[in-house]
Amino acid sequence: MSSDDAYSSFLDQANQDTGASKSSFSAEAASTKAVDAEVPVELQKIEQYYTSEADEAFEPVSLQWDGKNMPSENEFADLIGHDSEVSTMSTKEFDPREEYKDVLQAVEKAGDGKSRIFRVAHGRTRVEYYVVGLDQDKGRVVGMKAKAIES
Repeated sequence: MSSDDAYSSFLDQANQDTGASKSSFSAEAASTKAVDAEVPVELQKIEQYYTSEADEAFEPVSLQWDGKNMPSENEFADLIGHDSEVSTMSTKEFDPREEYKDVLQAVEKAGDGKSRIFRVAHGRTRVEYYVVGLDQDKGRVVGMKAKAIES
């Protein structure tokens, strides 16, 4: 066998599909609830991506909520069906370069004019960011969420 044939065989083996998943964010890793109520029109118009190793699009959030105030971290975890770490963060922490002004403004418009950001951990590197507001008139928490990978 010539060295060209051996090298070609080596390349063919190296390029074989290993069966590893190419999906950046598996459904099993992040199976939180995001919609169980009507989604406001202004949120359906948002087409923006959250910049991380996954570069995932923001998705609308609309969840029934009977509370008069925004949910606490524990209440939000229950609302989305998550049994691990949920924390809040400031707008500056979430958007230090002011890349997501359109998302924040749409959420504030769809809700009561204020927003809160929840960070939902799915293991050590996978997270979801929920930018939400309270729509007390319709009894719901509305907003946008984005999946991210942070290593």
